[in-house]
Amino acid sequence: MSKFNENCAYCTPNFQAMNTFLVAGIIGGYFLLLIVVSWLTAGKGDADAFFTGNRQSPWYLVAFGMIGATLSGVTFISVPGWVGATRFTYMQMVMGYMVGYFFIATVLMPLYYRLNLISIYQYLASRFGPRAYKTGAFFFLLSRTIGAAFRLFLVAGVLQLAFFNHYGIPFSVSVLVTILLIWVYTFRGGIKTIVWTDTLQTLFMLTSVGVTIIIITRELDLSFSGIATAIEHSGYGQMFVWDWYSKQNFFKQFFSGVFIAIVMTGLDQDMMQKNLTCKTLPDAQKNMLWFSVTLFVVKFIFLVLGALLYIYAGSKGIALPERADDLFPTMALNHLGMVAGITFLLGITAAAYSSADSALTALTTSFCVDFLGFRADEDNRKTRTLVHLGFSVLLFAIIMIFWLINDQSVISAVFTAAGYTYGPLLGMYAFGLFTNRQVQDKWVPLVAVLSPIVSYLISLNASRIIEGYQMGFEVLILNGALTFLGLLLIHKKESA
Repeated sequence: MSKFNENCAYCTPNFQAMNTFLVAGIIGGYFLLLIVVSWLTAGKGDADAFFTGNRQSPWYLVAFGMIGATLSGVTFISVPGWVGATRFTYMQMVMGYMVGYFFIATVLMPLYYRLNLISIYQYLASRFGPRAYKTGAFFFLLSRTIGAAFRLFLVAGVLQLAFFNHYGIPFSVSVLVTILLIWVYTFRGGIKTIVWTDTLQTLFMLTSVGVTIIIITRELDLSFSGIATAIEHSGYGQMFVWDWYSKQNFFKQFFSGVFIAIVMTGLDQDMMQKNLTCKTLPDAQKNMLWFSVTLFVVKFIFLVLGALLYIYAGSKGIALPERADDLFPTMALNHLGMVAGITFLLGITAAAYSSADSALTALTTSFCVDFLGFRADEDNRKTRTLVHLGFSVLLFAIIMIFWLINDQSVISAVFTAAGYTYGPLLGMYAFGLFTNRQVQDKWVPLVAVLSPIVSYLISLNASRIIEGYQMGFEVLILNGALTFLGLLLIHKKESA
């Protein structure tokens, strides 16, 4: 019996009536296209191509592809549903992203290019010492492994309920085959292939959103200006919240967005490895600039889609699903016709695997470079392939553990805990960049472990410490500040 709820809102009409060969053809054709792209782009498949893409990637290709990797499958199905509860307030955080990306382009990228890094955590070795270096890399591996497995698990669950259960394919088999296919098109070309496949996956995602918006506007007979008017009258268009006690408060959201962008892009090997494939620093900076502008527009379009889905459901008397995350799948598969269903299938498939494939490559890179000491000018292909395969098996194992737990609150808690691991990275990089102090390297792992624990305890009791205060994403800032303070306590007298 399936571990997922069989009474999902989007398991019936349209797609279960679709021809089996059509569904299989869409998914099979998608992966076949990625494998062909891999074959064309991998080149010699050497270490330099796998780790750095030979530093020859066009900046505009990287910028466009990073959109898909940033959105991920969770964003693809969740952001439209958020509109019902939080309106357009998510844009407050996206505004903060812009400041974070500017910091990455002007501070972090020049540092990474000057040091000619393969793994961005090599900076910690030169700044603090080997234990700080290993600590930073370990926290990335832990967070990205759990995060990638969590995102793939959630979206694989949607695909399982909507499509694969109908054809009698067990969840374990569909996940195993999926991860195997990801391994096949990434094990040789690595990041060089990912740059190109990310571009295709972003295109599929944005096409799905665009087609859905067009279909809804035609159904509701809305012009471009009519969309803005309809959203304004619906009440979904609220963007700013000034109530200090609300989690959607502008300042909480904005500053959280700044630091989330810095840690989840600028301090994340997965995202920065793509940037480091650009030919020069100016190219990488142009990539970050245009990526940030494009992402701002794309996030806004996702919110517009969410508002239109709610407006459409209200105008047609369609019952809303219990879970907001089910809104987009339910409407696309059951109420907007076959074209919307097909493009949704392509979009969610691309969203599910755009973050998984790049995460797999980044995990392999970090482990090989940070723990095995690989260099781009030496080719340990056999070991690299085994590591790549090992992380594939690990992702599969974690996804199956989530499936066996079958408790969304527990799984979400695990994912949230993994998010706390970015705080120590934020604190270590801030200390390294903005002070000239050295630290006692042997104590860095202890500081990095204690900071998230203390942050979590404070967040649990925030409403008691400050009556009525609700702590949201700003816990990341607290986590980083505690790490910074901890490093200050273990600093040496001599300067760096």
